[in-house]
Amino acid sequence: MIRILAPLALSLPLFATLPTSQEALALAFPGTQLIRKEHILGEPQAERVKALSQGELAGRWIVAYEARREGRLVGVGYFDTHRVRTLNETLLVAISSEGRILRVEAVAFREPAEYMANEAWIKQFEGKELDAQLSLKGSIHPLSGATLTAHAMTDAARRCLALHQVLYREAK
Repeated sequence: MIRILAPLALSLPLFATLPTSQEALALAFPGTQLIRKEHILGEPQAERVKALSQGELAGRWIVAYEARREGRLVGVGYFDTHRVRTLNETLLVAISSEGRILRVEAVAFREPAEYMANEAWIKQFEGKELDAQLSLKGSIHPLSGATLTAHAMTDAARRCLALHQVLYREAK
């Protein structure tokens, strides 16, 4: 008797491998030169980021990855590591020079895979700017079964947009 196990195999979840930090930056900013920049926020800048993001800031040392094409700044990538439930997630939040989200990419997710946001849900961040609508009560739809992930990702997007505004838009 021959047993066919294909239906069982097809019912198992398939998990995509997360990109490395460098792969995520290349996906967000194809064909650009990436320059790593370190910033240390002064106390007034840190307070401004907290006020704009309506959240906390883990520290005042910030690493930004400037994407340049022919010398012109086209965007900046920030890696944000934060706690989801009990474990950490790291996201790349890529922001245009105009202050809109270009892409959000998970590069590390330590929680169980069923709590990870899918690509379709994450895409709703694209084109968003830092305003009152960037919230789960605004233009970001809740994530069924992964509410803490949705909150963590939305907070990270707000934090990175606030950093970008303070470091690149208000500093001019």
